[in-house]
Amino acid sequence: MRSKSGFSFFSKMTSSKKKPSPAIPRKGFESAHIDRTIDSAAEIIEKWNTEYVSDTKFYSLFRESKREAKEFVKRVKNLQDAMDLLISEDPNSEKLLRSHKLMQIAMKRLQSEFLQILSMNRAHLDPESVSARSPTSVHDVWRESRSARDSIIEVEEVSKNSTTELKSIAECMIAAGYAKECATTYKSIRKSIVDEGIYRLGVEKISSFKAKKMPSEVVELKMKSWIEAVNVSMKILFDGERDLCDEIFKSSVSLRESCFRDISKEGALLLFAFPETVAVRDKKNPHPEKIFPLLDMYCTIAENIPAIESIFSFQSISVVRSQALNSLTRLSESIISNLVDFESEIRKDSSKTVVSGGGVHPMTISAMDHLSRLAEYSDALMDILNGTSSSSSAKSLLPKSYFNVTESDGSPASEIKFRFAWLILVLLCKIDGKAEMYKEFSMQYLFLANNLQHVASRARSTNLKQLLGDDWIARHFEKVRQFARSYERLAWGPLASLCPAISTSEAVEKSSEEAKMQFQVFNERFESACESQSVCVVADPKLRDELRISIGRKLLPVYRDFYNAHRNAVMLAGRDGEWNVRYTPEDIGNHLSESFSGKGVLDKPYVCSTNFCLVTASHTTLGKKQRSLSCRRF
Repeated sequence: MRSKSGFSFFSKMTSSKKKPSPAIPRKGFESAHIDRTIDSAAEIIEKWNTEYVSDTKFYSLFRESKREAKEFVKRVKNLQDAMDLLISEDPNSEKLLRSHKLMQIAMKRLQSEFLQILSMNRAHLDPESVSARSPTSVHDVWRESRSARDSIIEVEEVSKNSTTELKSIAECMIAAGYAKECATTYKSIRKSIVDEGIYRLGVEKISSFKAKKMPSEVVELKMKSWIEAVNVSMKILFDGERDLCDEIFKSSVSLRESCFRDISKEGALLLFAFPETVAVRDKKNPHPEKIFPLLDMYCTIAENIPAIESIFSFQSISVVRSQALNSLTRLSESIISNLVDFESEIRKDSSKTVVSGGGVHPMTISAMDHLSRLAEYSDALMDILNGTSSSSSAKSLLPKSYFNVTESDGSPASEIKFRFAWLILVLLCKIDGKAEMYKEFSMQYLFLANNLQHVASRARSTNLKQLLGDDWIARHFEKVRQFARSYERLAWGPLASLCPAISTSEAVEKSSEEAKMQFQVFNERFESACESQSVCVVADPKLRDELRISIGRKLLPVYRDFYNAHRNAVMLAGRDGEWNVRYTPEDIGNHLSESFSGKGVLDKPYVCSTNFCLVTASHTTLGKKQRSLSCRRF
């Protein structure tokens, strides 16, 4: 503590203290009373004069005797009241000079005590210590719960007592005009605690240049670590530090602000600048999968905005609030860039590989997985998309008849609904184009049915259902059935067309030779259909069963009647060893029950053109009318 002359101290006191209220009777502060006040203060102040204690060991007043510490503060306050009266009556009195010297000694002692309490109770005054002492593993709860609870109670009790003592010292020093010395001591200890906490949470300053050079895996790990750091720092570190500042410096608004600003500003700016650096990096190297860590970071900041505004409410630290909002903006831009890139990759996919059996295309699986995950961030995406500068709504991108609902009300929820519907329509139109790679029309429709079934099923079983609605899902499942019927008509229609010709009502009059010929034609057509459709795959169990049942209903009843009416005649006609009835109705049913399992598909792995099963495409502007789609069947 710096040494002060009597004059300098006097100047400090006169500039910081108000004149005593004239309502106080001066007769209560007569000369004898003032002498007793000064003598009483001198007794305890000189006892704890820091110049007379050991250089190797600090004897703490507040540790040795709580009662005497309270008495020390009380007498110093009384001394201050006496000095105020002496200054107004006789600024040059010997009593005032003596009081000045005593106050200097008292302030030096209190500053030392203030520093000692702060230093000795770093952990107890650090809110993070409470969290650190609690059980972290489920397996340890039964063993550590009691000791952890006792430790937390101990920490809270020590923290409460220490805060009370610090507040008492701070109020005394502020009243005596030593606010600056008190604040400097406080900042020196508490800033190191905050800085250490930020460091322990893994937050470090990274330049944009360094971020661009980092491997993606390293950046993603740092992003996950940052999310945890924000949650801990906002709920524990900064929130606890603000509460501590507010409590200790309750008597001075300006000290509360300056102390918290100088303690937390640097660490908070370091924390909230990281997303901006990463967002700029990923904006230059977009990839659809990168959107999820960015969304996690966006949600983390957005969820903490009320806390950020509350904790960093002082005007002098508004730069922290601005930095958090800037990071939100940069993250939004990067997220939109990734959404555009996702759509572009679908639209410009150039893979020529035909999926065997008309099954679900890997692009469909990857895209729906991606959209399903995106739907989990619907609230964040509503905020982000609602803040875009695009003047056209997402519904304007869709065909007029695409939604059988009332016009969009322009709300964020309505806009994101149509945005997801648009992205799925882009996917379906791409699937429609890929169906053209099948030579047989029947396979084209099976391919469309399989892929649309996957799209609608994923939409129904994920958060997409809440976004798109039951009507959207129902209409797409109806479209699946239409595609399935088209496949069935083209693939099994020629065989089913034989059934009226062999109906029982006409067959009873037929000769064995005619019946034999009809059996032969049916056998050949059935074998041909089974062979050509043996490669067909229907991944969805429900759709597969519906197709089997539908085909069976068209074939089995008529064939069973014809078989029962003519099998004996045909069998007699085949005495020369030629067997004309190759399949019983049960054989037909067994063949159909094994259809669409892909048993005839060769085991050829599908090779994606990229990790996302799509090709990389250039960006387009989100929401522009120039997006034309070639989509005949959706």
